[in-house]
Amino acid sequence: MSRIQCVAFDIGETLVDETRMWSELAQRLGVTPLTLGGVLGALIATGRDHHDLWDVLGVNRPALGVDPNQGDLYPDALECVAAVRRVGLIVGIAGNQPESIEEMLAAAGLEADFVASSAAWGVSKPDPAFFARLVAEADVPAETILYVGDRLDNDVLPARAAGMRTVFVRRGPWGHIHALKDEAALADMRVDSLRELAALLSAEGV
Repeated sequence: MSRIQCVAFDIGETLVDETRMWSELAQRLGVTPLTLGGVLGALIATGRDHHDLWDVLGVNRPALGVDPNQGDLYPDALECVAAVRRVGLIVGIAGNQPESIEEMLAAAGLEADFVASSAAWGVSKPDPAFFARLVAEADVPAETILYVGDRLDNDVLPARAAGMRTVFVRRGPWGHIHALKDEAALADMRVDSLRELAALLSAEGV
């Protein structure tokens, strides 16, 4: 940890609880949250793209998604970001999200040195170009960046391939299912909440 200069956070199911969004989406599509969640979990477990959801459910892909709001932050999100700032590290937030996420996170009180979305950057995870852009935004060597996320395919593995250190958060549907995979051991750190990461940062003082 003594070499870390920047902690960069994924957004969905890392900082933001997407329960409300998926529930509202199920209602819009005319299926129960249980049905949508069950199909989503099956797609994750079999390694399929979650956008296959619409075909499996037999519905048209929604024209618009459901944006998160301030109340959707996980309770430990603000605490962990604040802990990173207290020890003097750069704070980055970047994930596959609409551009509106930047304004929402700022309004929710998350203070970061940079906040970006795939929509704003024009490139999505796990594309290596996304992580190259993240390194450029942080303006520090890749090996001094700790990337925190809930997915192996979109977060841990591509960030590791880009030379970053990684934290795997076991929460949300991807987090719980991906925790069963052997590749989860490739993360430099595995936690069940951001509160654990905040405690470690505070204890070590980096």
